[in-house]
Amino acid sequence: MEEIRYRDNRLYCEETFLEDVARQFGTPLYVYSKSSLLDHCRHIERTFDDIEHLSCYAVKANGNREILRLLANEGIGADAGSIGELVLSIEAGFLPEKITFSGVGKGDDEIEFALRNNIHSFNVESEEEINVISEIAERTWTMANILLRVNLDIQTPTHRYTSTGHKHSKFGIERDRALEIAKRISAFPGIKLIGIHSHIGSQITDAETFRNAANEVVAFIQELRSYGIDIKDLNFGGGFGVQYHDFVSHPLLPNDGIQTDSGVTTVNLLKSILPVLKESNCRILIQPGRSIVAHAGVLLTKVLYIKESGGKKFIIVDAGMNDLIRPSLYQAYHQIAPLTLYQSTHELVDVVGPLCETGDFFAQDRTLPAVHRGDFLALLCAGAYGFALSSNYNGRQRPAEIMVDGSECSIIRNRETVQQG
Repeated sequence: MEEIRYRDNRLYCEETFLEDVARQFGTPLYVYSKSSLLDHCRHIERTFDDIEHLSCYAVKANGNREILRLLANEGIGADAGSIGELVLSIEAGFLPEKITFSGVGKGDDEIEFALRNNIHSFNVESEEEINVISEIAERTWTMANILLRVNLDIQTPTHRYTSTGHKHSKFGIERDRALEIAKRISAFPGIKLIGIHSHIGSQITDAETFRNAANEVVAFIQELRSYGIDIKDLNFGGGFGVQYHDFVSHPLLPNDGIQTDSGVTTVNLLKSILPVLKESNCRILIQPGRSIVAHAGVLLTKVLYIKESGGKKFIIVDAGMNDLIRPSLYQAYHQIAPLTLYQSTHELVDVVGPLCETGDFFAQDRTLPAVHRGDFLALLCAGAYGFALSSNYNGRQRPAEIMVDGSECSIIRNRETVQQG
C-alpha cells in the first residue's frame, strides 16, 4: 500500500524516480501517489464490510481538485468546513447527499448555499447555530438535517492545538445541554435531528481513547432514545492517526530512534471501535482525511547551502514553513530522506528554510546522511495539511503539485507565479 520507497539507493514514488521529477518540475514540489490514495481509501471502505456507513473525506486535509475527483469517483462522501470546500466538493463530483458541513462558525451565506444544494447534514455546534439554520431553512423553504456535535470531555494524547473533545474546547455542545436541546428540537421549524456527531481530535493513535469516546457517544444515543428521540446517524468524526516515524528505511538511512507502534493503522483503529459503534444501531459516518492522504504525498526540496554556526550545522533548503508549516506550528515530525543515497556518513543537523523566521525549520538536531549543495531531499508523509496550510508569507509562491500514476507524472496544480502570489 505504501508506494514511496527506496530501490537500491534511489527514492521512488510508484515507478517514478523522484529526483527525475524534482529536476523536471523544480522545487519545492508536492508529489502524490495515485495508487496510495486509492489504496488507503479502499482499505477504509473494506473495513466496514456489511455495516451501513458513509465515509466523508475531510476536505481540509488536502483540497486539490484532482485528488477530490479521484476520491469522489470511489463513491465516498465529503466533509466540508466552509463554502469554499462545499463548492470544491460539488464541482469535484461528490454527491450533495453525501456531503456533511462542519465547523463552529458557519456563515449565513454558507448555510443557505448548503441548504439550496441539499447536502446530507449539518454538524451543529450550538443552540444559536440551530436558530440561525432554522430561520434560513424557513425563509428558503428547505429542510435542514442536523447532527448535534456533543462534547464528551474526552482527553486525547495529541497536540493541544488538535485536541477538540475536552470540555474547554470551542467545539461541540456539552452533553447535558445537548440532551435538553434534543428534547426541544421540534420547536425549531425547518430542522430535523437525524443524529449525533462526535470528533475528539486529530492524529490520535491510541485505540483506548477512541474506544472510550465510542462508549460515551453510544451511551448518549441510548439515553436520547429513552426519551423517545429518534437517532438514525452516528457520525464518529475522524482523527485517526498515521505513523510519521521511519516511514522509509534503507541501510544508509539512520533510524530516528523513536519507538512507535507500527501496528497502528486506521484500519486497526476502526476495527477496535466498530463493535462498540454497532451497538448504537445507527448508520455510521466517519470523516477520514489524514488517514487517506498523508502517506500518499511528499514535499521535495533542494539543498541551497550548508552553513556551520554556533556549533551547529544547518542544511538550508528551498522549501520553507510557508510550504509545510506543521513542524513549526505543531512541532510535528516528518522523516527527511535524500532522493539519492550515496553517503554512509551521518551528521547531526538542523534542516531549515529560507524565510526570515527562526521558526522556519523542518528538523532540529536530526541525524541525517551528509548532503551537499544541489542535493534533493524528501519530506515524507506530507500529503495531509501540507499544501492545504501553505501560504504566500515572505512574498513566496506556493509550490506546484504533481500526481504520479505508475511511471507517468501530471501537473495537478501549477506553481504560482510572482504575479499570482
